[in-house]
Amino acid sequence: MSAAHPTVPGAHPLDNPARASLTGPHAHFAERSGRVLRYPTDVSPWLALPDLPDAEDWADVAALAGPGASVTLTALREPPPGDWEVTFSAEGVQLVDDGVAGATDPEAVLLGPADVPEMLDLVARTRPGPFLPRTVELGTYLGIRRDGALVAMAGERLHPTGWSEISGVCTDETVRGQGLATRLVLAVAHEIRERGETPFLHASATNTNAIRLYESLGFRLRRRTSFLSVVVPPDLVPGRTRGADDARAEALR
Repeated sequence: MSAAHPTVPGAHPLDNPARASLTGPHAHFAERSGRVLRYPTDVSPWLALPDLPDAEDWADVAALAGPGASVTLTALREPPPGDWEVTFSAEGVQLVDDGVAGATDPEAVLLGPADVPEMLDLVARTRPGPFLPRTVELGTYLGIRRDGALVAMAGERLHPTGWSEISGVCTDETVRGQGLATRLVLAVAHEIRERGETPFLHASATNTNAIRLYESLGFRLRRRTSFLSVVVPPDLVPGRTRGADDARAEALR
């Protein structure tokens, strides 16, 4: 690795999980410019920078997203450049499996592309976090129906090698208090464990009820993190200063 682009010694895949996913099991989704990667915008909003981004990497963000575009970031160790407007910022926590008793659920059904309209409708009502028309392609999604209607779901999002993130956990208000979310989290955890992988998840640091629930299920706090949305400066002209060969080689690092 060139001294101009250092990495963090002892970094763990979950320290930068979007990047670890897009250079690992989700590499087939990756759109890239230099060392910057992102999911297609109808799959996930996450854009992944290197552990220690430099000015060239921020130029590659602009090249990939375009001037004036909003991009969603996490795992930043330093703030974005001063002329990049931060439009959203929230503190979060990352929790990992520490004895979760995953279990199948007889009422859970596998959800797929045909279920996306209902999934999007449920997400719009419950707001569990980003879920887009092709998010279902990221992993297994399970749901529970009542009288034919989808009332609860949970699934997988980021996928660093050996790990899988439980996400999209939501329950319609008409059936809250029945433990459906807990059952689905355990069912998705079971699916992940069956592949020999380890479940993890993220939650808002202010959502203390959810954090207590996840800890009661056997998840433990691994680290605190932050989530940002920033706007590419509208007058920024994307440019590349890194050689093409260097960019191709370093994009995989």
